[in-house]
Amino acid sequence: MSRRPRGGMRVWRLAAACALCVAVLRPAAAALPQCAVRASAAAALARLRETMATGRFVAYEPSAMRVVNGAVTAPDAASIDADLAVLRPHFDGLITYGARHGAEAIPALALAHHYRALIIGVWDPTDQVEVEAALAAARQYPRLVVGLSLGNELLFFRTRSYAEMAGLIRSIRARAPQLALSTTEPFHMYYEPQAAGLLSQMDFLLANVHPVYQSWFGTATAPQAADFVVNVVAELGARYCGPILVKETGEPTAPAGQGYSSQRQGAYYEALQRAFPPNGMRAFAYFSAFDAPWRIGDSGNRESEGYWGLYDDQRRPKPWVTRLPVLPAP
Repeated sequence: MSRRPRGGMRVWRLAAACALCVAVLRPAAAALPQCAVRASAAAALARLRETMATGRFVAYEPSAMRVVNGAVTAPDAASIDADLAVLRPHFDGLITYGARHGAEAIPALALAHHYRALIIGVWDPTDQVEVEAALAAARQYPRLVVGLSLGNELLFFRTRSYAEMAGLIRSIRARAPQLALSTTEPFHMYYEPQAAGLLSQMDFLLANVHPVYQSWFGTATAPQAADFVVNVVAELGARYCGPILVKETGEPTAPAGQGYSSQRQGAYYEALQRAFPPNGMRAFAYFSAFDAPWRIGDSGNRESEGYWGLYDDQRRPKPWVTRLPVLPAP
């Protein structure tokens, strides 16, 4: 399975997103789109919203996974089990990126660890083997799997068009009407006029919102970075009336020479918690679960790409996660 770096080609993103830094502060559009909740997916959406409001989601890729030059080193079930055991005291919702190459073990292990909600990522929604693996997991674990995220930044990388993504969602809905369906894009991709047709097909919205790639970030305070996320979500809410879950937002903890640190990561999340209290319609996921140093070489030697985790690649917690209150026992 060929994978681009999890956060995308950051130089391109910087140019695209910075042009919209001011745009997220403009007044919201006057007419809010009409919502039409699909009855078949109502139960899944209710579980999603409950976890958004009272739990915590984390974006998760197995710590033992490696993708180098398109070659996948798949994690084994024991490694995934150890990951989920470490995460569970502080998180009860998971958002994954793929449904193959070892990820097939995640749903059963998440259920065993009493996670409340799982959004299964489908890295390539045109890969029928991967789609079927995701749908099989949803059928087998209907109380756990609340939805699918079909693709990660496919519009951003121009791999698919807006119309194609809307069509993919429709085709999978025909096969699994009980699931809530979405896709994941950098926030500004949903601002485009042609996004309206895609948004009308989505049961919930997943967006990547990274202050670190804005031109002003180097001199910003943690509260200013958090306010940026709040403003982006408000702007998205002017275009989309369903639940909005920020799938990726965070700060890396290295390299120090670029101003990153564990302390700065903690300050950002602390400010975001204050500015963006979650509810059943608006929430953010922590990004990401574990460091992935292998990504440095796979992203053009951008060292920060390897250190977004709340835990390092040996599952050792960084300071911020130890300050997160432990969630109630299931």
